[in-house]
Parts: sequence; C-alpha cells; structure tokens
Amino acid sequence: MTTSRREFLKLGVAATAAMVPLPAFAQGAASRVVVVGGGFAGASCARALRHTDGRIAVTLVEPNATFTACPFSNAVIGGLRELSAQQFTYERVAADGITVTRATATAVDAATRSVTLDNGTRLPYDRLVLAPGIDLRWGALPGYDEAAAAQMPHAWKAGEQTLLLRRQLEAMDDGGLVVIAAPANPFRCPPGPYERASLIAHYLKTKKPKSKLIVLDAKDAFSKQRLFQSAWSELYPGLLEWVPLSKGGKVISVDPATRTLVTDFGRHQAKVANVIPPQKAGHIAEVAGVADRTGWCPIDPVTFESKLQAGIHVIGDAAIAGAMPKSAFAANSQAKTCAAAVAALLAGAAPASPKLINTCYSLVAPDYGISVAGVYQPSGGQLADVPGSGGVSPAEAPRGARAAEAVLAEAWFRTITAEVFG
Repeated sequence: MTTSRREFLKLGVAATAAMVPLPAFAQGAASRVVVVGGGFAGASCARALRHTDGRIAVTLVEPNATFTACPFSNAVIGGLRELSAQQFTYERVAADGITVTRATATAVDAATRSVTLDNGTRLPYDRLVLAPGIDLRWGALPGYDEAAAAQMPHAWKAGEQTLLLRRQLEAMDDGGLVVIAAPANPFRCPPGPYERASLIAHYLKTKKPKSKLIVLDAKDAFSKQRLFQSAWSELYPGLLEWVPLSKGGKVISVDPATRTLVTDFGRHQAKVANVIPPQKAGHIAEVAGVADRTGWCPIDPVTFESKLQAGIHVIGDAAIAGAMPKSAFAANSQAKTCAAAVAALLAGAAPASPKLINTCYSLVAPDYGISVAGVYQPSGGQLADVPGSGGVSPAEAPRGARAAEAVLAEAWFRTITAEVFG
C-alpha cells in the first residue's frame, strides 16, 4: 500500500465533507426537510443539514430507538464481537436540534409535499430525503420467505438475525456443513458474503475444525475476489469452498424444513444455512414512487434527487448510484453530498458538482484485513469512477500489512459511528 493510499484510507470519512462546497444561504423563513430512515445515510444527512445551516428545520423519521450497524456484524456471527458493540442511540442526533420522530413513514404525497406516519401524523416538507435501506425480496428465491428465515437466517439486517446465525453455529456439532447462498448483483455490501464466509471459516477452524463451509454463488465474480481467494488458500485450505455460477453455484430453491439448498447441479443439505436473498429498496421508496422496475431508485448524481419524483432525494443502499457500491461509507458520503445540495436548492443556489469517496474494509481473519477504495464523480447522468483513483490492497502484501489494515478497519468503524451517532 502506498503512503498516499494509506492516508486516503485513514482520512476517508472526513474527506467527502471537504470535497463538497458549502452554499451561500439566502435570508428567509426556515425551510423544512424530512429525512426518512436513521441508518448511516439518513442520520448522516440529518446532521449534515443542521451543521450546514442551523436554520433548516430537520425531522428524522425512524421507528427504532437503537440503530444496529451492519459493518462488523460478521465479526459478531464469528464470535469475535458482541452485538452491543454494534448498537447506537439517537441521543446525540437529537442534541443537534434535529426532531427525532419514533414512527414509520407509510405514505408520501409528492404533490402536497407531505409524509404520513403510522401514528396518523402528517409532516409537511420543502425537501424530502429517503434513506430507507433495503428490503428483502421474500419469495424471489422459491421456498425462502419470512418464516424460512427463522430456520435459514439471512442476517443481512443486523440484529436478532445476526444472533440467530451465531447461535446456530455454536450449536452445530463439529463436522457439520455450513452453506452460504450469495445473491446476484446488486445487493447491500458486495464483499459482505465473502467476509462472512471468511470469519465463519475462522470460527470453524478454531472451534470446530472437522466442519466445512461451502459458498454457493449466483455470480462468477465478486468484490476483492483475488484478495479473498488468496487469503482462503493460505488460511482455510480444505475448509472453505466457493462454487461460482458457472459451476452450478446458483441456488434456485430452498427447503427450510431440512435446510436443503437446491442448485441446477445438485442438493446441499446443511446443518447451518445462511441464505442471503435478492433485495430491493426499502418499502417507502416504492410507496413514494421513486423506485423503478428494478426495485431500486434512479437519482441525479449531483443532487441525489429522484429522477421519478421532484423534491424527493434518495441516498444510501436504496439509490442506483452507478459505480458507487452499496456500503456504509458510500451512504455517509452520499448523505453529505445530498445535504449540501438540498441546502443549496433551498437557498435558490445551484448545487456544485461533487466528488464522492468510498472505502470498504473486509476482515478475512481477526488480524487480516483487506480493502478497496474509490473516488466517484457525475458523468453521463450517473456516478462514475474517477480515472486513476482508488484501488485495492496489494496482492502480495506481507502479513504485517494485513494486520495493519485490520486495525484501520476498526478505526474506521469507530470514526464513522462517532461522527454519525456520537
């Protein structure tokens, strides 16, 4: 890793804010912005709006009192971390002068510019920001519905599902088969299934060495593939097997009663099955009319305003963000860009064309980290890679460098959660 790249990784969380010029604000009455969804995208956007101009009245709509972060939740599954380390409240968000409303948004009227909540309240807005995250496409994989998740957990929304998968691994006898079903693109956190496979393999290697892990994949390529596979060969030979699409890896149906996963080439009966199903934007996106036929939300790459509904912006995992992946770091970057754009639009100014960054760390073992980084800018109506920017961890790095990246990963998590929720 070069010096410039190391500094890029260390300073990444703060860098996006510096890349987005702040607008000059006009005098006038307070504008109202409603932000729906209190994850990395929504909470970051709400706070960035308040910090940009304290006159903007910001309401954050979020049904949960506690946010449970997905980054590092794979370490919880692997027995390396407790779920409590992933959980954060909204106290400091509210302390910024943001109205935090514990409710679920159930309807959006784009014509009258109002949001209806499940308690009957209607919130008027001048601009609406939707950060709904993902919903799982129940039934898209035959046999996999909400009831099936109790037997074959997805653990793709951090919380009770995370703990269920961990408990299943702990209860499994040594010598059992663990199967992970990875979906086709797009989905939340592209490297996530492979980090999860790595940390489950680490758990099996250290606790249940007679066991085996198979990853059945609906793709032939995945994020940081060369780095992951090199590490697997070094750390987990004979324990972890990846089966790509071209070799029969796509799961076409499941039987939760027997924990059986069916592919075109065969059947795999697992002791523990982790099924990561197809996904789409959170439900309110469809209700608001900002999701297209893909289930995701097309946006303007400068402002993140919906291409389908004026006055509504979409950020985070729900957005179609071109080359930019669906990650917590990306959500935080998009949130700051969107906040600056919304503030400019409310002030009657033209939003500046942004540059956004993303860094995604993955743990292959507790002391073995890898990463990928990128810089993005609007081009051709979408977000595209800035030529010559970013990169991945060096393929032949010494173990000391891998250990250093694992430390950087933990430092990044502490930094971003402190910025968003601290």
